[in-house]
Amino acid sequence: MSSSDIFIGETIGTALLILLGGGVVAAVVLKASKARNAGWLAIAFGWGFAVLTAVYTTAPLSGAHLNPAVTLGIAITSGDWSDVPVYWGGQVLGAMIGATLVWIAYYGQFHAHLTDKEIVGEPSAEAKAVEAREKGAGPVLGIFSTGPEIRNIAQNLATEIIGTFVLVIAVLTQGLNDSGKGLGTLGALITALVVVSIGLSLGGPTGYAINPARDLGPRIVHALLPLPNKGGSDWSYAWIPVVGPLAGGALAAGLYNVAFA
Repeated sequence: MSSSDIFIGETIGTALLILLGGGVVAAVVLKASKARNAGWLAIAFGWGFAVLTAVYTTAPLSGAHLNPAVTLGIAITSGDWSDVPVYWGGQVLGAMIGATLVWIAYYGQFHAHLTDKEIVGEPSAEAKAVEAREKGAGPVLGIFSTGPEIRNIAQNLATEIIGTFVLVIAVLTQGLNDSGKGLGTLGALITALVVVSIGLSLGGPTGYAINPARDLGPRIVHALLPLPNKGGSDWSYAWIPVVGPLAGGALAAGLYNVAFA
């Protein structure tokens, strides 16, 4: 596959992933959404179906890595690093496009949610509320990126490493196509089910980013979008869902080379 195919495939695929994955979170969280309060099961399965749709759509173009940690794991096991920057560039761009599309699709719901006094506070307290939120996560940041329920750097980092390790070892052992450079037809289904499993079993502490592009791209979009009362983008936490998944992917590749290759 050519570099242009890889870039286009990863951009389209990651955009679909974030559109459908971020979309299910928006549906569950935002005021005036018909799916509001549908719960964690809806989110976990929504992300799994998002992976399934994105992978089946773009696997013929790029192998549908859609995740820098997966790309890193495949590069370590295959020894081929030539296309890693192209994959990563397409993944981050696609994640930003997908997050922007979520905002467009739920534009009215974002406005209703972020102008609700019960959610953002009384006008008399607005200045204090904004100041407090700017130091951490704003009220809709969770639609765009992840954050911990308990802020403990060691635990949060370990959770992301463990979750991504499970994902990447499953991809490397069960999901790759015959070329070993991307996901095959059966691999797409396996990967989607693994993502659902990770969400249900390991997603509670941090929201299971398990994908640096999935978290970083939408966080940038959150920081740039003209959302009223949106609060901060929690940049002090942003390195964890980048470093943790990359470390987890590398560890999974190391185990694969020792035990399976």
